Amino acid sequence: MSSKKKKKAALYEKLRAATNSNAMNKTSIIVDASKYIGELKKKVDRLNHEIGTSSTPQNSLSAVTVETLEKGFLINVFSGKNCPGLLVSILEAFEELGLDVLDARVSCEDNFQLEAIGGDQNQGHDAQVVKQAVLQAIHNWNGGR
Repeated sequence: MSSKKKKKAALYEKLRAATNSNAMNKTSIIVDASKYIGELKKKVDRLNHEIGTSSTPQNSLSAVTVETLEKGFLINVFSGKNCPGLLVSILEAFEELGLDVLDARVSCEDNFQLEAIGGDQNQGHDAQVVKQAVLQAIHNWNGGR
């Protein structure tokens, strides 16, 4: 067997193993691989949808954390890309909740980072409510993009 045929046979064997195919001929292996890739695409789409609806804009690494302080919250927002206008959306969410920004650090150069201490005027919110409001602001901002 020539080295070219050996390489090709090894490639098909790797493809069979990677796709859990039981097929023996090349065409069936490729069909199984194609089906497997389709299944993976569906999983990726589902996971992207879950991530997009639960926390952040798609196509960027983003995170929101909210910690409860004595009379307010420490809010951290990070996005792996620059997000023009996102700060305004988040500040509007703070205003709707009745949070006063007592201290904040923001960076919008290569990525978006916000660390803010919000004083709770109403004294009635918990960290989860604040986090959901920020996530909704991000989702609404992303919807306009």
